[in-house]
Formats: sequence, C-alpha cells, structure tokens
Amino acid sequence: MNWRDCRLGDVVKLQRGHDLPDRVRVAGSVPVVSSSGITGRHNVAKAEPPGVVTGRYGTIGEVFYIEESYWPLNTALYVVDFKDNDPRFVAYLLRSTLKNYKSEKAAVPGVDRNVLHLLNVRAPDRATQGSIAAVLAAYDDLIENNRKRIALLEQAARLLYREWFVHLRFPGYQHVKVVDGVPEGWKRLPSSAAFHVSPTTPRGEGDELTYVPMAALSEVGMLINKGPLERRRQSAGVRFQSGDTLFARITPCLENGKTGFVQFLAPGEVACGSTEFIVLRGRHVSNYFVYLTVRQPDFRENAVRSMIGSSGRQRVQPSCFDRYFILVPPPHLASVFDETIEVVFRQVRTLDHQTQLLAEARDLLLPRLMNGDIAVR
Repeated sequence: MNWRDCRLGDVVKLQRGHDLPDRVRVAGSVPVVSSSGITGRHNVAKAEPPGVVTGRYGTIGEVFYIEESYWPLNTALYVVDFKDNDPRFVAYLLRSTLKNYKSEKAAVPGVDRNVLHLLNVRAPDRATQGSIAAVLAAYDDLIENNRKRIALLEQAARLLYREWFVHLRFPGYQHVKVVDGVPEGWKRLPSSAAFHVSPTTPRGEGDELTYVPMAALSEVGMLINKGPLERRRQSAGVRFQSGDTLFARITPCLENGKTGFVQFLAPGEVACGSTEFIVLRGRHVSNYFVYLTVRQPDFRENAVRSMIGSSGRQRVQPSCFDRYFILVPPPHLASVFDETIEVVFRQVRTLDHQTQLLAEARDLLLPRLMNGDIAVR
C-alpha cells in the first residue's frame, strides 16, 4: 500500500458547471446537478458518468457521485479528468478535503477551482483507492436505498390521500350519496378553518431552541435535513412542535416546493425556524392530513396566486387559506385513514434515523481512511 503527498490538482481536474436557466430546460431524464445535488431534469447531458460534483459557493464540501449522464450547473464544480484515479475514491477524497473549507476571499462569491487544485492531499495507489471506496460506498449504498424507500413510502401516502379525498374513492364510497361534490356526512371547510394557520406555540425551556433554516426543507419530500441545524435564541423566527407542517411563503421557495413535516422533535419539545415559514397544524383534520393536503399541486398554486410584493421578494397572503376548501370526512373514516397513514410516517421516521446513524458512521471513518490511519486490503 503506497501513499503519496501531492496537490489536489495532481489527482483531479475540476471545471465550472454550465448555465441552464429554467426557461430553456426541456423535460427529460437527464439529472441537473447543482451545489445541492440533483435539482431538476433536462433532455440533454453535458457530462458523462461517472461524475463527481461539488458546490463552488461559500462553504463547500457536499459532494455528489453521479452514475448517469448529467448536466452540472454553473453553481457547481465537476471533475473532467480523474487522471487514472478511482472515480468513487475521488468523490470521498473531495468530501474529506473540502469539508469545512472556506474561501479566503470572502468578497468573492465563487470558489476558485485553481486555488482548490493547490490544496495538499494524500493519495494511495489505485488498488487501495478501490478498497477504501468500497468500504465507504457500502454505507452510501445503504443510505441511498433508505432514501428510495422513503420516497416510495411518501408516494404511497400521497396516492392514498388523492384516492380518498380528491377522487372520492374512499372505503364504501359506492353506497354514499354525493351532493354538489360533498359526500353525505362530510363537511366542506376552508383550509383556514380545517387547519390552525400560524398557531401560537408555547415557548420551550431555556434561552435557545433548535433553529430550522429554509435550506433544511426539501422540495420533494417531508424530511427536514438536520445537518445544518443549530441553536438560536428564542426570539429567532417562528416556533413549532412535532407534527407541524412548515410551508415556505416566499418566492421562489414556495414555487419550488419547500415544505417539511416536523418529526425529529421529542414530545413537548419546541423549535424555531425561518420567519419565511408558515406553520400549519391540524384542527378538524390530523397533522398527517395537513401535510398531504399541502403537498397537493392545487394547494400550492392557490398560495402562489395570492403572492404580493416586489419582484423576487413576493410572499403568500394569509387570506389564500380562506379560498382553498377541503373535504373533511366523518370521524370514523378519518380515524381509519390516520391509522393507515401513521404507519407510513412512522416508517419514514425510522428509516431517516437509520440513515442519520449510517452517515455519522461513514463520516467518522472517512478522515481515518483518507489519511491512512486505518489500513484496508
């Protein structure tokens, strides 16, 4: 096992990604990769696999390994030459080297790839690279499998919601009379009545609370990324508790789908978050029902139509919730739905916790494998 001291530029060649405005994108299967990972799809690729992509703004260190043709955006750097090194090892080397790296030129928004090329690194022979990558990839493969399972579970929950409450094919629907679109025994309420909108949440214990920034919310799923969370004074932002839905009220976060379901807090624990969140909580429906309603495209479209303000800083108006109506089922049917959906949400929470533990274990191994402290064969 041979290691050499060298510069990052001796191991890889990085290049800035390519501009691709939303207005020129064409629906397709090619992933568009930004500094935060896959953020869309296009019909044309700019790079071939295997791909390694990292952000080039501010603090970098998030690294993405791509196994299909892709389009790296101009907010990212990507590897154009692996220089005969193992591509997956290169991804881990970048993650280890760039972790907590900050550009010394604070006034310059972009990280200079030429400066990164000069960073000192250690690299082993190709065979050892493959062994190291295999150890770390085992963790990442499990993490990716959990993510896919979580996505399927959420998809199943959304499909069940639409089947029961949009298409009205709930259990026993064949025997229920429907008048003006409302099944007998159901109620039609504005979401402002069915939900608690921006409810008052009691202050938590102590002077500081866990703070959730907008960046922690996903555009496609319920999970809140706990990586960037920090502690802040209670006066910071809105307060919320377990079971609440966080709904972005500012452009473009709203249009992009920024939404989260709070499941990471202990019972009775209070957290705070961005002032650009609208907190939604169950009133005449469950918290699960609230989240699944908010994820419906027409709910978001109704909120978007209400936005006012200067260009680029438009915000949702609370009155939009008065105009979006919800069909509230009778208690016995609501109970059946909630019991079914609770199992799905609980499985998502369990898989998310497993993923967090796997990531922590991988990150503990990463620096020791990368500097040769732990030998692999």
